[in-house]
Order: sequence, then structure tokens, then C-alpha cells
Amino acid sequence: MNHYEKGRHTPDIDTLKRMADELGVPINYFFCENETTAELARLIANMSEQQQIELIKILKKDQP
Repeated sequence: MNHYEKGRHTPDIDTLKRMADELGVPINYFFCENETTAELARLIANMSEQQQIELIKILKKDQP
């Protein structure tokens, strides 16, 4: 893990899946650029598909 954190090694997709499963987060969590988007990724991944659809509708409604 230390080698990944320091950028010495890059995990393959299977390793990323295992890490995400162990941490209880979606894979895209690792690619978020800040804590806010990481938290959103985690929260959205825990929603049902119907809840995600409703959230998309709400977000689209508020866009200019």
C-alpha cells in the first residue's frame, strides 16, 4: 500500500476492486480530485438506482 501512496507502483484494476471492496467505497472514489467529490461518489454508490435517478432529475432541474 505504501508504494501506491508514494506513486512507486500503480495498482491494476483487480487490485483497485479489492481495495475498494475492503474500504467499502466505489472504484471511482480513488480518482476523485477532492474530498467533496469523493464523498459524493461514496454516497451515490450507496443509493438505490431509483434514488440515483431521482437525484439526477433534481440536479438537472437546478441547472441553467
